[in-house]
Amino acid sequence: MLLAIDVGNTNIVFGVHDGAQWLHHWRIRTVREKMPDEYGVLFRTILNEAALGMDSFDRVALSSVVPPLTGRIEEMLEDHLMKKPLIISHRVATGLRFAVDNPAEVGADLIADAVAAYAQFKGACIVVDFGTATTFTAVAADATFLGVAIAPGMNLAASALAGGTAQLPQISLDPPASPIGTNTITSIQAGIVLGYTGLVEGLLLRIREAMGVQAPAIATGGLSRIMSPLTSCFAAYDPWLTLEGIRLIAERNV
Repeated sequence: MLLAIDVGNTNIVFGVHDGAQWLHHWRIRTVREKMPDEYGVLFRTILNEAALGMDSFDRVALSSVVPPLTGRIEEMLEDHLMKKPLIISHRVATGLRFAVDNPAEVGADLIADAVAAYAQFKGACIVVDFGTATTFTAVAADATFLGVAIAPGMNLAASALAGGTAQLPQISLDPPASPIGTNTITSIQAGIVLGYTGLVEGLLLRIREAMGVQAPAIATGGLSRIMSPLTSCFAAYDPWLTLEGIRLIAERNV
């Protein structure tokens, strides 16, 4: 049984795969100040509620884009699961070739996204991950990791707007009924939620032109549930795509 963990700036996502299917997925808040033992208690409690013990796993794989937490989660896994996790990076077997200037700069989550999307589409593809940042990862037909476009995530944009103005509040990112807001909240929702729809559609058009192929796009990440229904530019939607990529990489590195 595999425990796959993705440590992001906003959320830690993890899931359990039994070799045939995903049995469970969880999403918890990232707290950079937590110590290994605190995460150990949290993981033990969540797994126990699913009738799983810390000794249920023969493999563990970890993707992290939060360097201060990478070592702590790794220490927690070694202490509480007695397993040394596979740390996802460009240095492990992924099945990808990298055409970027410095592969070491590529986030582990983007690598996992690319692996999972390429396995699904079996050719050129684009992953749009709606998280703390909104990222666009392009993969060529020959499994070459071409590169990434990065924009601020919708939550960051909303927080920046609220923090940088005197009268605009922090809002929930719900799609408004109209692109023309009739009050402060719906006006901000129109600008951010529907505005990001335009950003996604426009950037996907440019990326496809640069790739020279009408590559299918897949939406993932915590905020993809909001964005994917608002546009027809996605061929698929999978909020757990990163975990699937971690699983596939773990299989390549048994």
